[in-house]
This record gives sequence, C-alpha cells and structure tokens, in this order.
Amino acid sequence: MGTLIERLEELYVLGGGRGANRPAGSEAESEACALAERWMVQAGLAVTRDAFGNVIGRLHGSRRELPEVWAGSHLDSVPDGGKYDGALGVVAAIEAVAAVGASARTLGVVAFRDEERGCYGSFALAQTGPLPGRYVELHVEQGPVLERAGAALGVVTGIVGSTRREVVFEGTAGHAGTSPMDARYDALVQASEYVLRVRDAARAIDGAVATVGVLEVEPGAVNVIPGRVRLTVDARAPDEERLARLLDALDLDPGLDLAPVQLDASIRSVLRAEIQRVAAPAIELPSGAGHDAGVLAAAGVQTGMLFVRSLNGGVSHSPEELTSEDDIAKAVEVLTATLRRLAAD
Repeated sequence: MGTLIERLEELYVLGGGRGANRPAGSEAESEACALAERWMVQAGLAVTRDAFGNVIGRLHGSRRELPEVWAGSHLDSVPDGGKYDGALGVVAAIEAVAAVGASARTLGVVAFRDEERGCYGSFALAQTGPLPGRYVELHVEQGPVLERAGAALGVVTGIVGSTRREVVFEGTAGHAGTSPMDARYDALVQASEYVLRVRDAARAIDGAVATVGVLEVEPGAVNVIPGRVRLTVDARAPDEERLARLLDALDLDPGLDLAPVQLDASIRSVLRAEIQRVAAPAIELPSGAGHDAGVLAAAGVQTGMLFVRSLNGGVSHSPEELTSEDDIAKAVEVLTATLRRLAAD
C-alpha cells in the first residue's frame, strides 16, 4: 500500500503549481506516462504504446487466444486538479495485475491519454484496436453519494451521455457612460439570461445536469458595453431521450459526444459480491461523469467500473479532492479479486 500512495504523490507533483497539473499533451502528462511504463515493467508487464500514445502493459496468459482482461484509467488532469482522479485507477491496476500474476487469460493495464478533454485516447483505441474482451476501471466517485451512504465502495451501473456546445451572442459595443440604458443591445445581458435558462432547463428534467463553464466577453473592457459573448454548455443526462429533451429546451444542435451506456451485468455482479465481502454495503449508482470505461463499453467491450468514496463532500477536479488510504486499500483488494475471477472464467 505504501508504494501505491508514494506513486500517487510522485504523479501529483508533476507539472508543479497548485494541485495536479498534467493537461493533455503537456510535458507533465508525458512524464506521467513514462513513470507508468516504468512501473509496469517493474511489475513484469510487457509494455507497448499505440499510435495515440496510450500505454499498455500486458502480463501474457497461458492461453493467448482468449480475450484479454484489462484494468486502468487515465493520467492527464484538469488544471489544478485532484490527486486521485485517473491516476488512482492506473496505479491500482498495476498493483492488482501484479498481485493476480500468471493466469490463463492475458491481463493488461492501460494508461489512457487525453481523457479530460473528451476521452480521446480511448476513442483512438476503440477505432484502431485491438480491444480487450473485458475491462474494469477503478475511479474515485467525484461526488457525495457514497460518503452520504457511509459506503467505501460502489458499483457503477451506467455512465451518462454528454454533449458540449458553443453559443454566441451578438450585441452592439458602445460607450458605458454615454449610452442610455434603454438604447443598449448588450450581449452579456443576453448571455446572462441564457445561463439562467440552462440552469432551469436541467432542473426540469430528472437526472439531467447542465453547466456553463466558459464565458468570453468582447471587447472585455470595463467601460465598454459587451458587443459579443461566447459561452459553452456542457449538457448531460442518463439516457438519449432525456439528453435530447435538454438540448431541445436550450435550442442546441442535437447529437451526442459521449453516448450513455449501461455497464456489463456479469462484471457488476462480480464487483458487487467482492464489495460485499470486503467493504459492505455494496452500493450501486450511476456515473454523472464521462469515463474511458464508457467508450470501451460503447465499443462492445464487457466493462465494469468500481467507485471509491470521495470525501470532503465529493469535491473533485480540485486540490481538495480526498479519498482515504483505507478505502483505497479496500478498492485494490476488490479490483484484484475481480480481475482474478474474470481472468479465470
């Protein structure tokens, strides 16, 4: 357990600054992948990188014709992100695969590139292959459900669908002092009204969420009426029907960036049983965040996902992100037992 925590710390300091700073394509993300590759080799895995740069380590089984069983996550982070998001899933997978050791099926660990901007590493793998037969991702919950339930671990039932759109509002720039209030065409006022509309539309649809995360005001001067505003909308819902309703309510182009998926029932059953053995109760919950697991599931891979309790009210994408060492130890035990059962099946 000490080694795993030390590895998380080693990844956390890459890039410097406050929090995790390993944005996709950065030198820090590349350094993180190099560390993961070294740790995989130390664990006895044969390591390759695909054309996109995903790091894949394999512990070859005695029957290589059988579909492979993988675990993993991503190593990039948002700016000033948390210590556990993505990184925990990679270092835990290395430890679990090493603990399982040789089996009939080949076991693999994958460190995906560029997850935070849209799961581009896993999309690249899904398009080019080869894909595993089964995949299990361990990840911090990034929400408060498990903490509120007093549960260390949870089984993810499915992953929401999501869409990101850009909206532009055009107004008329003018002098802030000489333009009467009744003669203004303020783009920021239009945008502000739309932000409230985004909030209200998501509230009206059960399970939906929507966020305006970027707001760019032009010309951006204190004494000039805004003439143009660009904003982004991140819209999410548990299924395609609710996501379509949300996009329609906001006059946004229909379509999916990440499709909602249900995770494999058989792997969920194994995870549930192992959690009940190690850290009861076994809570089941959906994921409101997108994950590489969702991309692989949509590509036909039998996929399961194990959540570890997030503390501090579930805060994530922040240096305040926190998960206890005891919960991590239980999660690694469950992941190890699950991989052992999936590899033997």
